Amino acid sequence: MLRMPLFSRVAAAACMIALVAPSADACTSFLLRSADNGFVYGRTMEFGLPLQSQLIVVPRKLDLKGTGPDGTAGAGLAWTTKYGATGANGLGLSILIDGMNEAGLAGGLLYLPGLAEFQAVAPADARNSIASYELLLYVLTSFANVAEVKAALPKIKVSRAPQAVFKAAVPLHMTLHDATGASIVVEYIGGELKIHDNPTGVLTNAPGFDWHIANLGNYLNLSAYDPKPLQIGSLTIAPPSTGSGAPGLPGDMSAPARFVRAFLYSRAAPVLPTSTESVGNAFHILNNFDIAPGIIRTEADSKAGGGVAGIETTEWSVVADTRTRRYYLRTYADSQSRMIDLTRADLDAKAIRVIPIDKPGAVLDLSR
Repeated sequence: MLRMPLFSRVAAAACMIALVAPSADACTSFLLRSADNGFVYGRTMEFGLPLQSQLIVVPRKLDLKGTGPDGTAGAGLAWTTKYGATGANGLGLSILIDGMNEAGLAGGLLYLPGLAEFQAVAPADARNSIASYELLLYVLTSFANVAEVKAALPKIKVSRAPQAVFKAAVPLHMTLHDATGASIVVEYIGGELKIHDNPTGVLTNAPGFDWHIANLGNYLNLSAYDPKPLQIGSLTIAPPSTGSGAPGLPGDMSAPARFVRAFLYSRAAPVLPTSTESVGNAFHILNNFDIAPGIIRTEADSKAGGGVAGIETTEWSVVADTRTRRYYLRTYADSQSRMIDLTRADLDAKAIRVIPIDKPGAVLDLSR
C-alpha cells in the first residue's frame, strides 16, 4: 500500500504563498434538513490571500502518517484510511480543509484565532498524535458518524505542531455533521479537548462555540415573519414592507454577526422535498455570506505567524449532500459547480486524486 507523509510538499508550498494574519478568515457554515430525511451542509472559505485549494479524493486502504509534535512530517500517528473521502485542500497539500466521506460524515476546519490551544504531547506520545490541520483528514477517513468521532477523539492527541507556512500551530476548530443530522463542534481550548453537541448546525470563527450560543439570546426577537400591526386607538401602525421581522439583524462581516445571520437563514429555510433540491437552497444562502473584495483588509503582523497585508474574499463555497454523498464546490472566479459523487468515484485507487479548480468556466455569449 502507498505510504504518503502528509506534508512532504510543505517546503514548496511555503515558497508558493505566505498566509495572512489569524484575523483574516471569515468562514461561515450551517446545516439544512430536507423532507426525505436528508441533510445538507454548506460552508464558505475566506482568506486574505489565495489558499491554492484543489479538490482531492482520498481512497480507502491508504496508509497515512501524521505530523509529529515538533513539526516533523511522518513522525505522528499512523493510520490506514477506512472510508474514502473528498473535499478541498489547501496549499496543494494532502489534507482536507473541508469535505465529506462515503458514509455521509461531512464537515470542515474553521479558523479560531486567539483561542485555540492544542494539547501538549510528550515525545513518548508522538506516535499517537496529529497536527491540528490534519484533524479533518483523520476524522473523515476513519469514522462513519458523529458518535464514533466523539468516542475516538479522546484517545488521540492533537498537538501544537507548527505548520511550516504559518510558523506556528494553526488555530482551528471543527464542525461535523453526519447522515442522521447529528452535529458537533470540536474545539481545543487551554490544551483540552471540548466536544459540543450543536443543535443549531451553525459555526463561524472566534469567539468559541459556547459564546456564540449565549449571544443568540440577544436576538430572540428575530423572525422571518412580519410583526402584526399595532393598534393605538384609531391609529394603526403597520410594518412598512415585507421583511420587517428581523430589525437589528447584524449585517457586518464579523464572526458573531455571521453566526446570527446563518442561524436565522438556516432556521427560516423551507424544508424542501429532497436533499438534492436543498443543495440549491444552500448555495443561495451561502451567497449572503460572500465577501466582496476590499470590504475586509488585513495588515501585516510579524507576530501573527506569516501574516501579511491582504484583501479577504470568499475563495470558494461548498455544499455536501450527506444523503446522496455528492460534494459540490464553487469558486470566486467561477460560480459553476464542480461535483464529486462518492458513490461513483474510484475509492479503491492507490493514491490521492487531485483535481484543479482554478480554471474559470467560459461565459455563455448569447449575443447572436
